[in-house]
Amino acid sequence: MDKKLQTSMVLLLQTFKQYASADGNPNTLTKNEVKELFKTELPGFLEGGKNQVEVDKLIQDLDEDGDSEVNFSEFMILITDITCAFYEIVTS
Repeated sequence: MDKKLQTSMVLLLQTFKQYASADGNPNTLTKNEVKELFKTELPGFLEGGKNQVEVDKLIQDLDEDGDSEVNFSEFMILITDITCAFYEIVTS
């Protein structure tokens, strides 16, 4: 696969699946799986939270359908938001 965008999409899906399968359901992330994914794949992201309550609130906000898990669509909303924020930083 030599197309950067296609490769990036596959990597996002594979990364989600890798962490989602840790606690059982391979189609959703639990709060612990989200934390582990961020800790490993986005070092420093969760450390920006001043306390555990803020981190838990971020994860709760990701869970748009209220099922206490983060599905792939909810995960991608966060990734998109982070990418857009990063774009603003590097292009300003």
